[in-house]
Amino acid sequence: MTARNPRNRTRTLTATAVAALLALTAACSSKAKDGGDDDKQSAGGVKTGQGISGKTIDLGVLTDMTGVYATLGKSVTQAQQLYVKQVNADGGICGYQLKLTVRDHGYDPQKAVAGYTELAPKVLGFTQFIGSPFVAAVKQRIDGQDKGLVLPQAWSAHLLGSPYVRVIGSTYDIETINAIDFLMKEKGLKKGDKLGHVYFEGDYGENALQGSKYMADKAGLTVVEQKIKPTDNDMTAQVAALKKAGVKGIVISAGPRQAASLVGVAAAAKLNVPVIGNNSAFAPQLLATQAGPALEKNYWVASPSLPIGADTAEAKKLVADYRKAYPKDSLDNGVVAGWTAASVFGEALKKACESKDLTREGVGKALLTLSSFDNGFGVDQDFSDPKAPSSHQSVILQPDKSAVGGMKVVRQPGEAEQAASYTPSAS
Repeated sequence: MTARNPRNRTRTLTATAVAALLALTAACSSKAKDGGDDDKQSAGGVKTGQGISGKTIDLGVLTDMTGVYATLGKSVTQAQQLYVKQVNADGGICGYQLKLTVRDHGYDPQKAVAGYTELAPKVLGFTQFIGSPFVAAVKQRIDGQDKGLVLPQAWSAHLLGSPYVRVIGSTYDIETINAIDFLMKEKGLKKGDKLGHVYFEGDYGENALQGSKYMADKAGLTVVEQKIKPTDNDMTAQVAALKKAGVKGIVISAGPRQAASLVGVAAAAKLNVPVIGNNSAFAPQLLATQAGPALEKNYWVASPSLPIGADTAEAKKLVADYRKAYPKDSLDNGVVAGWTAASVFGEALKKACESKDLTREGVGKALLTLSSFDNGFGVDQDFSDPKAPSSHQSVILQPDKSAVGGMKVVRQPGEAEQAASYTPSAS
């Protein structure tokens, strides 16, 4: 069964942002060379190309250190820097040392596309690109002339279908289906109820809303929509509207600030219903705010993997290594996301080396051979089909200030029955 996805639906932040993105991309696209223009043979007989100079593989990072996802961006980036440091100390990959070139776009569309335009001709690929709308804005260029592997910290189904932009974990629509399944099976939401959904305009929120509508149709729910912008931080109006509508549960597909405001305002307004967020709608730093008690009591998060505090050998080692490298910084699930993406890219590089093809296209082909990748966080990732996310499973987490990383597992990795019969669509 395919997902409902009207083609006339707006998929970006604003019309103005779209125009700015496309104009900038068109003006600068001629600057990047085709990945095959400068292929060469190394001394070891391995074919190389753009992004490899001497004995260095240059990888790009397009992150958010100053915008709505600043906390996430910092953790993801530092985890990837730690990965590179450890790999290089162990001799590198295929005899090459890895290098990360980082650009902060601050969750600004023009800065994001400008950063991609600057780095695309210089790097082999990107271990990080935060922001579904920004990745979508350059997706055609990535697939066409650039052909560099991009592993985004973004989970929109609109990114599926590309051989080079590869989503790690379940997409937002599938994740939302799994989240609502949790509310129905364990938090009292039932057929005939109204479900509130607060979501960012653009690819992220609207793809998550698609999952809500699909699940509502299957489970006999009614979705009450509240669309917001990334700059909207006060959820008072949204809570008032949802309370008036009589919702019995809420999904939030936004940032950590919006989630904290929503849960805190709902508690103050005595709207005592369960709230669950997509994976990027929480940061453990929120537990130290006034919203902390309400978050611990009445908020859950759907995640594509076990949390940083998972009881696995790999998680415990990452916790110890990260704390040693960044003793002043807190742990969160951005560390897991960053480490996982860097590990996936590293594994693709190793496979490409075995095939003696470290060109952009060679690395993309190598990723297709990874059909069961798990770096110790509970979910096998299958990258053999570019039309599908690497997983359909979600872990349900609950904020807990006593847990490592501020999150504890309340439901192990799993897939709702409705998610199993659902096919994400990039159209």
